[in-house]
Amino acid sequence: MYIYKDNNLINRRKFLRSSAMTGVGFVTGTVASANKKSINQVRIGFVGVGGMGKSHVRNLVRIKGALVTAICDIDQNAAEEASSIIQNAGQPSPKLYTQGEYDFKRLCSNEELDLVYTATPWKWHVPVCVEAMKNSKHAATEVPAAVTLEECWQLVETAEKTGKQCVMMENCCYDRTELMILRMVRKGILGELLQAECGYRHDLREIKFSDHSEGLWRLAHSEKRNGDLYPTHGLGPIAQCMNINRGNQFSRLISMSTQSRGLNLYAANQFGVDDPRAKRQYLLGDVVTTLIQTIKGQTIVVKHDTNSPRPYSRDIAIQGTKGVVRKYPEEKIHIEGRVRGHEWEDLAQYRSEFEHPLWKGMEQMSKGAGHGGMDFIEDYRLIHCLLNGEAMDMDVYDAASWSAVSQLSEESIAKGNQPVDFPDFTRGAWKNRKPLGIISV
Repeated sequence: MYIYKDNNLINRRKFLRSSAMTGVGFVTGTVASANKKSINQVRIGFVGVGGMGKSHVRNLVRIKGALVTAICDIDQNAAEEASSIIQNAGQPSPKLYTQGEYDFKRLCSNEELDLVYTATPWKWHVPVCVEAMKNSKHAATEVPAAVTLEECWQLVETAEKTGKQCVMMENCCYDRTELMILRMVRKGILGELLQAECGYRHDLREIKFSDHSEGLWRLAHSEKRNGDLYPTHGLGPIAQCMNINRGNQFSRLISMSTQSRGLNLYAANQFGVDDPRAKRQYLLGDVVTTLIQTIKGQTIVVKHDTNSPRPYSRDIAIQGTKGVVRKYPEEKIHIEGRVRGHEWEDLAQYRSEFEHPLWKGMEQMSKGAGHGGMDFIEDYRLIHCLLNGEAMDMDVYDAASWSAVSQLSEESIAKGNQPVDFPDFTRGAWKNRKPLGIISV
């Protein structure tokens, strides 16, 4: 388990805050929200071009102003496949870095880049991002941005010290329904927000036991950790609706898990009851439930369930003083005064009125891209903001606070389901930061 002594982390934060005030070099809670100047082109080094990495490369070669000039991967074939995608798009052949796990360091130090983007296994997200920022490059990473609190602080402190952006690419924040719900929240249709539900409920048993791709590393997390290992797909959109880090803040959480059964049963059925994979002990409970409270008193239920036979769901639902909206299992809404009685309405009936302009403007452009187009929109927004010197939709404080749920949930479960406080990665700056607005193309 990834469990750290709370006092050590708290004392370190106090020391760094004191050091910042006395001129050691850290500037607390004040990473620049934008570059403040426009550029003509975003030169990109991409680290990790497996399935998701190649998908992002395919998006980037379609975005005006984006140029992938370097590729890093331990698999020579994967790097060459990504290079072919770039060349087939009419762009110059990128330089390849394939000399082992740490060759991303050569990429970061040798190449003239604006951005280093990583889609590696989780343990490499922070090392790649930190190396990029220390070499005066912005960083973008697949989810989760970090596994431990210590890693979360590494990202925040490095971004503050270098003045570089560190963005976690949470694609679900750009899904059509989540964007529409965000716009409804901004319009006040739901009233004051009270409670939300979200999660990541995805049967990953086959993937975890595969002998390639994510199967090479993902199962190990289920063996050694018991907590919400993947919170951000559901939590990210909810956090944006509730203005987390921008006028609101996560305060504390409490987590609990069920017994661990799914992986052993699956392995026994697939490989035989005597197979070592069927007898192995897996620490991760099949369903992990976390309850988060915000500074404003709102509550968020977050579920993690990747070891059970079930349809996919992110459990998105938001309750306000004027009504409620949900995405799974069907997209439904109930707004007081708009419908008689206590019946649900189809959310599609509200789409013409509340469709988010970003999705409306990019629907055709994003067709055919991963996860229904939202992957393209997130990549487009990243490049757009860097080109135009605009504030990022998601920044390092979001990356840290959304990812922090992983270790905090592990700690709560390990302590007998005790409440655990959230660190304030902004160190108070959340009180004055403006909420994310409604973005158009």
